[in-house]
Amino acid sequence: MEKGSVALVTGAAGALGGAVAQTLAQNGYKVALVDRAGNPSGRETLDQLAASLRGYAVAGDISLESTWTDAMPRIVRELGQAPSVAALVAGAWAGGTPLHEETNDETWHAMMTANLATAHRSLRAVLPPMVSNRRGSVVVVGSRAGDSPETGARATAYAASKAAVVALAQATAAEVFDLGVRVNAVLPSTLDTAANRRAMPKADASKWVSLASAAGVIAFLLSDQARDIRGAAVPIYGRA
Repeated sequence: MEKGSVALVTGAAGALGGAVAQTLAQNGYKVALVDRAGNPSGRETLDQLAASLRGYAVAGDISLESTWTDAMPRIVRELGQAPSVAALVAGAWAGGTPLHEETNDETWHAMMTANLATAHRSLRAVLPPMVSNRRGSVVVVGSRAGDSPETGARATAYAASKAAVVALAQATAAEVFDLGVRVNAVLPSTLDTAANRRAMPKADASKWVSLASAAGVIAFLLSDQARDIRGAAVPIYGRA
């Protein structure tokens, strides 16, 4: 890692995004924290994290090209250079209804936007300067449901969107590897977050994946130690 290197994290106001940002900052990166932060508490979380890490926060809908057109020059101006690594964590889950019982396309469109469109727009934003510099690394967060769709029963739109995210990452990896840029994906199972504990109070959370563990895997894949890994979809399943 070169001195002053910048790491970009999407979904930074969320539990995993925040953990990844903290890990990368501890590893010496300047961090650009990007999230939709659509409510006051989310924006406050994003701003507080940026302040604690001496990073730079960008709030906006990252599924939109306009957000990135505005954000990337600001990141370069504030942190001194374009990101050389990026963790694309932003995403969402929705489910609970079997496909044959759904009566509208609301969940489908929401999952494709929150998971696939955000990854697509983020890649289009971060890759050009990496390719220009012939140096960079990106990790996209998929899901076990994308690799093992049967685990996504009653959340078919989520499973489909995450499978598409992994395919996007692997196809992109093949395009940019000879240009000095690596792209990989990780596939978490259930993460041990406060939200998941509230949603599943009877589950054995000791089997879930800790945020520190998932963030550590992502940081490794972004690092020069993983320079020979590209196009991987790394399972982070814990015992869940």
